[in-house]
Amino acid sequence: MPMTAIAAALAASVAMPAAAAEINATVVNGHPPVFLWVKHLTETFIPTVNKELEGTDYSFKWTEAYGGTLAAVGGELEAIEDGLAEIGAVPTVFEPTALPLQNVSYFTPFGTPDAQIVIDAVDKLHQDIPGMIGSWEKYNAEYLGGGFALDNYVLMTNFPVESMDDLKGHKIGAPGAAVNWVEGTGAVGVAGNLTTYYNDIQTGVFDGTIVFPTAAAPAKLQEVAKHILVTDFGAQYAGTLVANKEWYDDQPEVVQNALRTAAAAYTKAYIAEQTQRVEAALKQMEDGGAIITKLSDENRAKWAAALPQIADAWAKNADEQGLPGSEVLDAYIGQLKDAGVSLGRDWTQR
Repeated sequence: MPMTAIAAALAASVAMPAAAAEINATVVNGHPPVFLWVKHLTETFIPTVNKELEGTDYSFKWTEAYGGTLAAVGGELEAIEDGLAEIGAVPTVFEPTALPLQNVSYFTPFGTPDAQIVIDAVDKLHQDIPGMIGSWEKYNAEYLGGGFALDNYVLMTNFPVESMDDLKGHKIGAPGAAVNWVEGTGAVGVAGNLTTYYNDIQTGVFDGTIVFPTAAAPAKLQEVAKHILVTDFGAQYAGTLVANKEWYDDQPEVVQNALRTAAAAYTKAYIAEQTQRVEAALKQMEDGGAIITKLSDENRAKWAAALPQIADAWAKNADEQGLPGSEVLDAYIGQLKDAGVSLGRDWTQR
């Protein structure tokens, strides 16, 4: 081939833009899209990643696996660890054994009703205490941020409750560590989750549940548990966005940055919609026949004081596993105090 032809061919190949790399990624959560932390995967996280990568050499082909199609509730971390999904909204509330440190808020009930304060506090724990990140890496997971907290928990029952004394002899369903919130009240805590609460109450598995309004309303729990007691158990850190670490480490920096930017946008959008929905959810349930009452400050303090020292027991158990449980507990309560939260009980008082 003449040299002029070779030069022309080389010039043409250099001038041609490189084909964009398409990245396949599956996003997993065991709950259906009716719940906000799933809804904003579709509405906020994925679109933000796509937008961040516009004009780069990378794009995503997404597969969304929600509602048990890939992993059941509580199975998301395993799906991430095994590489069945690249990204997941992992509900830490259902991982009290694998991720004890991330469950600190569930062992310090009667805290703040402000979900943003809770998310900020736990995110700072991840920044300041290496053991928090290490907990994820143990399961081949990369912490992206993008935490989600559940709105101020209430008690919903099929019988009226004015104080903890009314719970004696009743079975109360609760997620994960929240079963501890009825310990010492005379009630029996039963582990459960949002996908089964309605049927479990309807069929008598338990007589009520500890739940948050923005999930109770779409699940129509007032149909089987019309008595709603606003206990101010507090908003609770319930999970975050993570990626399969091996997969994440293989991604170029521009993609990693896009994922983290999208995780932050996810939390912002989630909190904004959650805030709007809380009052609407309570009104919806009241319109549907719910009877809403508020636990008095006196009875709230009495209930909090009646609980065993679940926070210290949790912290010591984590310490014995070589985890910084006591450090996390003290730092978390310290951050709530710094934020001006009026605690129902100071769990750092051993």
